[in-house]
Amino acid sequence: MRKLPLMLGMAALALAWSGLSARVAPGFTAHMIMHMLVVAVAAPLIALSITGTRLDPSPRASFIFAPLPASLWELVAVWGWHAPALHAFARGSTAGIVLEQASFLAAGLILWLACIGSRNAAAGVFGLLFTSMHMTLLGALLALAPRPLYEHAHDLAGLAAIEDQNLGGVVMLGVGGAVYLIGGLALMARLLNAPHERAEVR
Repeated sequence: MRKLPLMLGMAALALAWSGLSARVAPGFTAHMIMHMLVVAVAAPLIALSITGTRLDPSPRASFIFAPLPASLWELVAVWGWHAPALHAFARGSTAGIVLEQASFLAAGLILWLACIGSRNAAAGVFGLLFTSMHMTLLGALLALAPRPLYEHAHDLAGLAAIEDQNLGGVVMLGVGGAVYLIGGLALMARLLNAPHERAEVR
């Protein structure tokens, strides 16, 4: 096990969930920061720390930890919890926020473990790039929406509800879209370098 990524990943989770007892930090942008800490910081770091070790569940459940299905699970979790009704449920009850955050972490870990450890590197690349695209799309929708999409939104720190929502969308664009894009490109570089590395070994 790689200890440094694990410690950093757990620290990111602790930071993200430090306000969980209060259900969620006030404001949509704070919620989005918590979301990004879980799926785009903690999940890849924890996955990196256990990939290829005896703690890695992916070899024993390859039907779950396959890049393409995993990327679809991530899409369902992210878009589903940002639908107004489910988002209001998560913001309005302890059970809702716990369920939301647990599903974000599970979907993120499954996706990153599936893509990083996949024997089919091309599928891993596609899984991360596809996730980057749908995160970017959702972030753009939130950032460019002309009105608040969530009736329970409140003004925060001098920002109107729509400004807070737009800023949250920018956070998703800048963090979520970027991290998955970088991960996909890193896997693509590894895939392209693989034949060269085998040739050097010979």
